Amino acid sequence: MKKLLICSSLSLILAGVVACYSPDSSNTGSGSSDNGNTSDDEASDNSNTPSDITNYFFTKTEPSCGEYVGEFTSTIKDLGNNRTLTGSLSITTDGNTCTVSSNSIPNHDVNDTGAFATTVSEVNTTFQIPVSPTAANSPTQLSLEYDNAVFLNGAKLDLLTAACYGIGRGQPLGQEKIGCNQTNTPWRYDPMSPLNRFGTDSHNAHTQPNGAYHYHGDPVAMYVSGGKASGVIGFAADGFPIYGPFIDDNGDFRRVTSSYVLKSGARQRQSGEGAFPGGNYDGTYVDDYEYQEGSGDLDECNGRVTNGRYGYYVTSSYPWVMKCFKGTPDSSFQK
Repeated sequence: MKKLLICSSLSLILAGVVACYSPDSSNTGSGSSDNGNTSDDEASDNSNTPSDITNYFFTKTEPSCGEYVGEFTSTIKDLGNNRTLTGSLSITTDGNTCTVSSNSIPNHDVNDTGAFATTVSEVNTTFQIPVSPTAANSPTQLSLEYDNAVFLNGAKLDLLTAACYGIGRGQPLGQEKIGCNQTNTPWRYDPMSPLNRFGTDSHNAHTQPNGAYHYHGDPVAMYVSGGKASGVIGFAADGFPIYGPFIDDNGDFRRVTSSYVLKSGARQRQSGEGAFPGGNYDGTYVDDYEYQEGSGDLDECNGRVTNGRYGYYVTSSYPWVMKCFKGTPDSSFQK
């Protein structure tokens, strides 16, 4: 079994501090928008010819990973350290399974905040996803043992942090950033909350101790911001596609909405908590939210069926990308 990699980081105003449980990590578009990309080409052309995807928007909407086969490269900057990095991504298929191999370098500049505590590094990863995913009898919850998805720029999605209130020896209460290694422990911090500081850049990503760049939420530079329905920007560990945040609502291209809402009133104690934070529900913790069916466009996993095919969607509120797996995650995503 692959060893567990659980990572979270703390960004101070002028410096970053990273603390992670990291035994091993050797798992080996079109148009312009307000997110700064200017490419007029799609990232995948269904060929094996190397294609430069630097700053590309991912606009294709085909839901199967088999439609994105190719060899891709990118050249970007680590802005915080004034370094040039080269990304490498390969997507192949045997007709039943897609194999996605990359060096974890994305297709856009990184570390514009200069808050990364570990330097962005090439970390080879290989993931396998089914060409034709199927829904399981019941959803599988996200866990600290599995990466959630791989994006079409080669970087991965890892939504959960290993940080909970009252868990973590030697860390000030309310400032814990490591040590919460049981997935179901209450009062887990949401790294996307503006009330927390987890050392991410403007792309909602940062590095693990080995330098692997990974997202905790919306990968804002991968899709066109409005004017059309978003394309596929990645694939979850169960094989279902991940779309950007825009949908076609009878000709109105708008942001899709999550069906998770902030609870109201004062927090209530939970069993298994390391300590009780008190206060009102304000989004500091993932426990501050609850699913209300029908309150938004998406289901409990942050997905929906479009044109007969299921997919997850990026949202501008919790859970940001996905809350659970509709299918069964492939073992290649195990950390």
